Amino acid sequence: MDGPEESFLVVGLGNPGPDYECSYHNLGFMVVDFLAKAHGIQVRRKDSQALVGCGTIEGRRVMLAKPQTFMNLSGVAVEPLLEKNSLTAKDLILVYDELDLPWAALRVRPRGSAGGHHGVESVIRSLGTNEFARVRLGVHPGHEVRDGAEFVLSPIKRGQMKELDELVAKGAAAVSSIISEGVEKSMAKFNRRAQGLNEEE
Repeated sequence: MDGPEESFLVVGLGNPGPDYECSYHNLGFMVVDFLAKAHGIQVRRKDSQALVGCGTIEGRRVMLAKPQTFMNLSGVAVEPLLEKNSLTAKDLILVYDELDLPWAALRVRPRGSAGGHHGVESVIRSLGTNEFARVRLGVHPGHEVRDGAEFVLSPIKRGQMKELDELVAKGAAAVSSIISEGVEKSMAKFNRRAQGLNEEE
């Protein structure tokens, strides 16, 4: 059964430009870059204010995308990419940093609010729904954060680089799992492991 050419749109959230490259807020971009490298996909073509690349992950056609609109306008890129490829919010996997989760934790969710994340807010606003899969990557440092916006835009600390590599690889594995097994199975696999607990969202 042939569906539309692209089965999934995987969007990593971040801010364009070298200033933000290694900030906590760019974890979504890092996961997309990891997937691109692992699956031989070049995310270079400009389309709908995003850098995109198409290829195959887990036997499914996938478009990888990094919006170039800056975080607060991410939805402006996501909506036309879905529309052009005859996809809906159900075919979207959004990957982003999450200040509500401890550093290096990971959560897969099938839907939900933006939780104060401006990039996710923009996507929900543009699509008119919050019914899309997301992979949330924890960045909370474990102590009080006075200014969340300032913190997420700050560079990831040198001492966190090994954990960063592991978190990005885990984020990419979660995306691949959603593509091959669906959100429910991926939640069972990744959410429990994230905390060593059985609590669900």
